[in-house]
Amino acid sequence: MTELRIVPADGDAMLRDWRHVHNVIVPPDELSLDEVRERGGRHQLRNAYLGDALVGCSTVRPPQGDEGAATVIARVLPEYRGRGFGATLYEDGLAHARVLGAREIRTVILTANEDGLRFAEKRGFVEVDRYVAPEDENEVWLTLRWAGFEVSGA
Repeated sequence: MTELRIVPADGDAMLRDWRHVHNVIVPPDELSLDEVRERGGRHQLRNAYLGDALVGCSTVRPPQGDEGAATVIARVLPEYRGRGFGATLYEDGLAHARVLGAREIRTVILTANEDGLRFAEKRGFVEVDRYVAPEDENEVWLTLRWAGFEVSGA
């Protein structure tokens, strides 16, 4: 069996792959390649491959605020869901968030993404905020906090 390979989204080809997954999973927030490049300068963007097949991508936003909250987002293409790839991708993101000094983990999910909500709730995430993005008043987003996150060495 081929193992999932998770790698940084470095260079335009990898950023295009990251963009493809993001835009499939989050169509209301479709990004251009330039926007992905800009995002890659602020956040850790990674891609997941099964052999040569693109399976998903992730984003780790560095810790912010007094809470030291990092945001970890894992996205898996629909045809690869239910096979444990999301969990593997999320664990990879959590490891990077820990290295960055996260004391709290959050994620952001479009309410229309029922698979994503189930994934997060199954892992113990709880809603802390619900909002409408200014650029699209028809889409509701959720910020969820992971109650099960423990800081290493704490």
